[in-house]
Parts: sequence; C-alpha cells; structure tokens
Amino acid sequence: MLDSASYIPRLKAEYRNTIRPALKEEFGYKNDMMIPRLEKVVLNIGCGAEAVRDSKKVKSAVEDLTMLAGQKAVVTKAKKSIAGFRVREEMPLGAKVTLRGDRMYEFLDRLITIAMPRIRDFRGVAGKSFDGRGNYAMGIKEHIVFPEIDYDKVDEVWGMDIVIGTTAKTDAEAKALLKHFNMPFNS
Repeated sequence: MLDSASYIPRLKAEYRNTIRPALKEEFGYKNDMMIPRLEKVVLNIGCGAEAVRDSKKVKSAVEDLTMLAGQKAVVTKAKKSIAGFRVREEMPLGAKVTLRGDRMYEFLDRLITIAMPRIRDFRGVAGKSFDGRGNYAMGIKEHIVFPEIDYDKVDEVWGMDIVIGTTAKTDAEAKALLKHFNMPFNS
C-alpha cells in the first residue's frame, strides 16, 4: 500500500526538478515566485438537448466525470429560461469539476500520456487556444478515450471541455510551461 503522505505525482516532481529551472533560464526570471505554474484544471461536460429530454443523462455525465477526476462532480444548471430550446431556469444541463494539487497533476499526466494518443486521427492540440492571460482551453469529442471509462457500460458518449489554468502572465509563458509538460501542440 502506498503511503499517501510521501507520494508525489510524476508530473509534479518533474515540474519541481526540471521544468522550473528550465523556465527560469528561458525567461530570465529573477524570483522563483515569478515562474509560472499550474493552478487548476477544470473539466466540463455539457449534456445539451439530451438533458432536456431525459434528466437521467445528467446523472450519467456526473458519474462519468466523477470517475475521470477522482472527486465528486457538480451539476451545472441553466441560468436563464430559453423557450426555443425548452430549457427552464435552474434545469440541470451538465457537470463540471475543478481539480487542484495532486489530482490535477495526475489527471494531466493521464490526459497527455494515455488519453490523447488514443484519440482517432490525432494530430496534436491547437497551439492558439490561449485566452491572453495564460489559460489554455481544449475540447475532446469522446470521453471514452480515458481508460477509467468502461466502454461497455457507457450509455452516451460525451464531449468534454478541459481548461488548464496557469499563473503565467502571457500566452507565450503558458505555452512554454505546457510544452515542458509534453503537451502535443500542432503549431
């Protein structure tokens, strides 16, 4: 049995030992606190029209996201009523979870090393999906690329959004940080 107090995720150790010194040298930071680091990873599944027709779909999305993240997912609800889509205010429409600390590093490791290579016709992720403040957003069309999801028990294949929040001030710094984590950028 692993002792949870002494366990350090692989990417966290790599960040401390190799990525921090490399970024400090690359950008010429004078202070260690200036070096960008990962802050959080937010996972989101929007059920959309399926949730309007069948409320059990949201429960399925919450269960799948909880299994992926290793912590309980939260149900997201509609902020406004939209008659054209048959959506009422406070109607459950999806699920989200925010990962920080060790769980964040573990998820990112699984995403980069296991899930992305399993995506069909994968040619890398877009290198321009930064928001101008050092955060990176991407989407996955099928959540079944993760090994935690049992394909036989899946009733619906969900697309999911993944947002990686960093403390970087610019997109160039954030891209350099993610490149050091072996994020497969296509440009």
